[in-house]
Amino acid sequence: MSSTVAPGGASVNEMFQTILEMMHKSNQDVEDLKSELAQLRLSNASLEQQVRDGGGYFANHGGARTPGFMTPAAPPSPQLRSKSPFLAPGFPTTVPAFPSLQPYHNPSPLGDNILSAYPLGSRSKEIPGFYVVIPAGGAGTRLWPLSREGHPKFLLDLTLKGRSLIQATWDRLIPLSSPARTTVVAGPSHVNSICEQIPDLSMDNIFCEPGPKDSMAAIGLAAAVLAERDPDAVIGSFAADHMISGDDAGSRGGEEGLLVTIGIAPSHPSTGFGYIRLGDKLGYSEAPNARMVDSFKEKPDARTAASYIGTGKYRWNAGMFVTKASVLLELLHEYKPEMAEGLRKIGKAWDNVHERERVLAEVWPKLEKIPIDNAVAEPAAADKKVAVVPATFGWDDVGDFSSLADLLPAEQNQPRILGDNSLVLTEQVYGGIVVPGSGRLISCLGVDDLVIVDMPDTLLITTRARSQEVKRIVKKVREAGWPSLL
Repeated sequence: MSSTVAPGGASVNEMFQTILEMMHKSNQDVEDLKSELAQLRLSNASLEQQVRDGGGYFANHGGARTPGFMTPAAPPSPQLRSKSPFLAPGFPTTVPAFPSLQPYHNPSPLGDNILSAYPLGSRSKEIPGFYVVIPAGGAGTRLWPLSREGHPKFLLDLTLKGRSLIQATWDRLIPLSSPARTTVVAGPSHVNSICEQIPDLSMDNIFCEPGPKDSMAAIGLAAAVLAERDPDAVIGSFAADHMISGDDAGSRGGEEGLLVTIGIAPSHPSTGFGYIRLGDKLGYSEAPNARMVDSFKEKPDARTAASYIGTGKYRWNAGMFVTKASVLLELLHEYKPEMAEGLRKIGKAWDNVHERERVLAEVWPKLEKIPIDNAVAEPAAADKKVAVVPATFGWDDVGDFSSLADLLPAEQNQPRILGDNSLVLTEQVYGGIVVPGSGRLISCLGVDDLVIVDMPDTLLITTRARSQEVKRIVKKVREAGWPSLL
């Protein structure tokens, strides 16, 4: 079986290698930041001990002592952090425009607010013939009421670094393709906000789906359009609302006729992710760790997840796929022929605006609503047509408040705060996450591992342990007749 070769001469294997290297590049920045935070914690602990003992600076300079149970204010962090997950003050009905950053956003270990004027060419690892597809859909119901239908999580700055999740995805992937070959699939209510946040995104490269049909229709739409524009196009699909950090990114893969996915080494027995069972090694010298996918597994319960981890044969399913656009459409035709036919029809009409509207109105409502895993990946894996590249870079789909809390800094045993720290007062509180989105003061005494999301129009209180179940409350809100809160 010969490698798929793009017009510029790069095989899919080489493309995959470059993609993983780019994901790996933030490793040193992340490690530097971790080290810096650890040093700050040590400094804070030392300062607190000095205050309790009445020594150090406070004793020598006659400063007022604080009681031992009070923690002095931490020294300012070198990381510039926003006071709101929204990219402008207030609680918007739509996410406001983010000012254009010119000419290039350069992440820094001291915070993603810091920008450097890098010409694109100086950092680019552009892959000829490679197209990025960013599906930007869903309301992020497990992050309600922070994430809503009008401003879903991919439009929010969930790490308070000044960049939304979709902007961070763009920053990470643009060196692989270029704005001309980076595409976004989104619903009509989000197109304007995405264009405002990503001013370099070409209007020809934002594919507006008339209604939500899940990931197969979204990724299939992009594949159909790109296959018409470039029959040799190799596409990589990367979600707009995931977080990736650097670590070892071991191997490469991708052969002609195969759908290739990335399997993330699990750090714990998560019940929030699907799993990939590794099959036999493919034996390719250029991709020594690439394997066939034995099967895909749905989100397991805690005991099953632990058993998966124990075997060493499972990886998290990150929902990232790389393949030729034509191969994806051929696989879809094999397992869902009517859907493939409909998407090809839309793809042929897409670049004719008048024809596009007519065909969309005719075809889109009839398309099946189904995830790409169920439509193509699972049946193709059963037929030995899916390969997996095991990787160990940090990854999180930011699927609930518990995983969001893990992304935010905090003093030891203190709750994470997504927003203005001055609006949260705690005493004997361990863990949890607080979102002071209303501007009101939030005071917590003797409660552990709570999730408190205080927005101007509604308040959510739950526990981290049950944060995966927030979507059940969203369903009740809808049934109770509060659509304006969704």
